[in-house]
Amino acid sequence: MSFKLDSVVPWGRNLDEYRTMFMLDDADMKKKIAGFGDGPASFNCEATRMGCSVISFDPIYIFTREQLRERINEVRAIVMKQMAENVDNYVWTKIKSLDELEHVRMSATEQFLEDYDFGRREGRYIPYELPEKLPYDENTFDIGLSSHFLLMYMSLGYDFHIAAMTEMLRVYREISVFPIVDLDGKESSMANDVISYFEKSHIVEVRKTQYEFQKSENMMLTIKNRA
Repeated sequence: MSFKLDSVVPWGRNLDEYRTMFMLDDADMKKKIAGFGDGPASFNCEATRMGCSVISFDPIYIFTREQLRERINEVRAIVMKQMAENVDNYVWTKIKSLDELEHVRMSATEQFLEDYDFGRREGRYIPYELPEKLPYDENTFDIGLSSHFLLMYMSLGYDFHIAAMTEMLRVYREISVFPIVDLDGKESSMANDVISYFEKSHIVEVRKTQYEFQKSENMMLTIKNRA
């Protein structure tokens, strides 16, 4: 896997955010879940403490805890400066200030780092880069999640997104993608093409969630395998 850590900006989200983004109820949390591109999110470690079954896939998991901590510290001030410059693009209701945002993100990241080595030994943090073939049989797991990756990075191209979601759907009975906007917070022009493609063979649904931090960032795409 050819992957450079300085090409990514690790930024962690927590369990509550994941549950709100993906509308995960208590019944969902009892299923076998995977997050794709989780980065330094604390979703995995928090859910594991609750007795849930969660695996996180991300190419950054080839790096050590110390390397990840160093990269997080490198980008922290840069990210917060960008947030301050674009403060009007966000909804400050649940998270009420830049200081609170930094605290929430760094708290999630610190929980991830504390859990990282143990989680890797348990097989919960797996180095993996979409759309490579996953080392699992068809329909091995229940729910696959993509937070702030698929459909956002349109520069990766239509074929990449179709291949990535197809491989996820091979292993997971359903997948959810949040949000369905591009990096500028605008409706992803690729989303309609992707939806049209999967509607031919899968159950596709676009739902409004209660999570909205970046403005207009409140829609989730769910694709399910037909029984």
